[in-house]
Amino acid sequence: MVDEIKDMEKYAEIHHVPIMQKEGIEFLLEFIKTHNIRKILEIGTAIGYSSSRMALVNSNIEITTIERDNDRYLEAVNNINKLGLDKQITLIFKDALEVNLDDKYNLIFIDAAKSQNIKFFEKYKYNLQENGYIITDNMHFHGMVFKEENEIESRNVRGLVRKIKEYKTFLENNDEFTTKFLDLGDGIAISKRKENHYE
Repeated sequence: MVDEIKDMEKYAEIHHVPIMQKEGIEFLLEFIKTHNIRKILEIGTAIGYSSSRMALVNSNIEITTIERDNDRYLEAVNNINKLGLDKQITLIFKDALEVNLDDKYNLIFIDAAKSQNIKFFEKYKYNLQENGYIITDNMHFHGMVFKEENEIESRNVRGLVRKIKEYKTFLENNDEFTTKFLDLGDGIAISKRKENHYE
């Protein structure tokens, strides 16, 4: 198992596939253990790194993960099969905004197109179990969110940073959820529905 995980980390580095930073993934795995998480929805599979790490926490964990990029999806299928986790992890090849799920999850993990975070959150909050959590990665976007706009050369990156800041404001001002922001890895947000907003 360790070799396969290391291979995935190497592949991600060589092919510039964004995977969770070490500190972030360690926190996430500990969170899953501590909160006895059993059913997870992941938005943004990439090569299956975080879903594999999460599934390896406990053989009773079930994960549904969504990816829209064909090459990454195929790589994820390959990696998950190699690890023998295909019974625990269900992969969906589609844009997450076009997927409709009836299931409810203890944990929804958002790690996909940063510009769509608000839409992902608003769409999938209905799939959250009572007392469940929505965790979002990349809230710092490699430290870019702390820079002034004129310090960021790329227009695309400036646009993404603006979207992440908008998402942070959206979470801070959300009437339905409370959110904690952690300076771990690349910045993590943990959102939980307020007691008076359970359906």
